[in-house]
Amino acid sequence: MQNLSPAPLPCAPLPCALHEPPAERSDAARNRLRILAAAQKLFDRRGVANVSMDAIAAAAGVGKGTLFRRFGSKAGLAAALLDAQDSRLQERILHGPPPLGPGAPAAARVTAFFGAYLDLLDENLELVRLSETAAPGARYQIGSYAFWRVHLTILLREACPDLDADCGAHLLLAPLDSDLQHALRKGEFDGERIRGALLALVARITGA
Repeated sequence: MQNLSPAPLPCAPLPCALHEPPAERSDAARNRLRILAAAQKLFDRRGVANVSMDAIAAAAGVGKGTLFRRFGSKAGLAAALLDAQDSRLQERILHGPPPLGPGAPAAARVTAFFGAYLDLLDENLELVRLSETAAPGARYQIGSYAFWRVHLTILLREACPDLDADCGAHLLLAPLDSDLQHALRKGEFDGERIRGALLALVARITGA
C-alpha cells in the first residue's frame, strides 16, 4: 500500500513570510511613509471602520489614484501597516530570548507564541480583521499565516509526537481568527478571559 503520510517539514530556520520590497524611488518611498503615517494616525483617532481612503489620501497629501495604485484597497493598506509588527514578532520567534525564541521546550514555545500573538491582536484587532476578511480565504493567503503555521507544525511535532502536527497547527490557529476574536469581544468575553481560556487550552493539548 502506498504511504500517504505527508512529507516531514525540515526543522531548519523558518522562512521569513514577508518578502523584501522592491527598490523604489525616493519620492515613492516618501509618499509611502506619509500614507502609512497618515493612515495609522487616522485609524488610531477614529477607528479603522470610520476612515475612508479619501480621508487618508487627503491627510497624506497625495492623490487618491496614488493611494490605490500603491496599496490597492484599505485592506492592502492595513496589511502594509501590519507588516512591521509581523516582522518584529517573527524576529523574536527566530532569534529572541526563550520561551518565545529558541532554547525553551517546544510546548512552552507554543504557549509563548499564542501569548505574543494575542498581544498583537489586542493592539491591532481591527487592522488584522480588515486584512483577513477583504476577500474569501484572505487570511490563509497572507504570508505571515504560513509562517505561524510552519512554526507551530515544527513545535507540535516535538511536543506532541502522536498528534497530526500538520493539521493540528491549522486547528490551533483557528481561535486566533480575527473575525472570531472580534465576535467574542463584542459579546460576553473580554480580552483577559479569552486569553486565559485559550492559553489553558493550548497548554492542555501540548502538556506545557
